[in-house]
Amino acid sequence: MTFVRYLAVLPFLGILVGVPLVNRVEPLVLGMPLVLAWIVLWIVLTSVIMAVIYRCDPANKDGGQ
Repeated sequence: MTFVRYLAVLPFLGILVGVPLVNRVEPLVLGMPLVLAWIVLWIVLTSVIMAVIYRCDPANKDGGQ
């Protein structure tokens, strides 16, 4: 279960630590400044990570009932 806890911290660190590191306008990624592309990437990754955490949760193993 510790793996899931570390996985849950990743989005927090990605936004909190990552944004000051990529706080630049250039280069453009898909037409967006780098910092905006970084935030959008972490929004999508947060959804994926939360889905993995949901699948790993033992309370969800009983089939939903």
